[in-house]
Amino acid sequence: MPQVLLAIADGSEDIETVTLIDVLRRADIAVSVASVTTDVTVTLARGTRLVADKCLTAVDPDSEFDAIVLPGGMPGAERLRDSEALSALLKRQRQREGWIAAICAAPGVVLAAHDLVRGHMVTGFPAFQAALTDAGGHLSQHPVVEDGRLVTSQGPATAMGFALHLVGLLVDEATERRIAEGLLVVGRESDLQRH
Repeated sequence: MPQVLLAIADGSEDIETVTLIDVLRRADIAVSVASVTTDVTVTLARGTRLVADKCLTAVDPDSEFDAIVLPGGMPGAERLRDSEALSALLKRQRQREGWIAAICAAPGVVLAAHDLVRGHMVTGFPAFQAALTDAGGHLSQHPVVEDGRLVTSQGPATAMGFALHLVGLLVDEATERRIAEGLLVVGRESDLQRH
């Protein structure tokens, strides 16, 4: 069973956070939702209250995840960026060539700040795209972009396609198609850019 760490904070984007948890769990992916704060209960950007599985400080720094996934939202992305524990996990994930995935503000605010986009084709929320190119990323306007072991996406409206693509990478494409059909999602193939 694939293991995913989904890091959240007060101010993470509601649609992205809940969509990622829901879709990945539909694929029987073990999603560990971890709050970067000292409290497992967070208030998302639009006021949704969510109880994480644990605080990030309770995650063993030597844990191996198939993917570390970051929702966007402000100021949630800034809180993810400022978490030393998350920064260390992301750098270790890059070193071991595990998947890193981020959507909306997270690519520009978190990944760019930790030098994780350099040389990669990436996308993100329009207001944070300049940070991607400033950090050495190559900007794409596709809703979901996969390059190497990095997957990025643009925002709330692309969260479903982003989550489904992660299912395809972490489980298989047949499971991705099955879940997409069950959710009545059609015609996503043109949304993906792969490098």
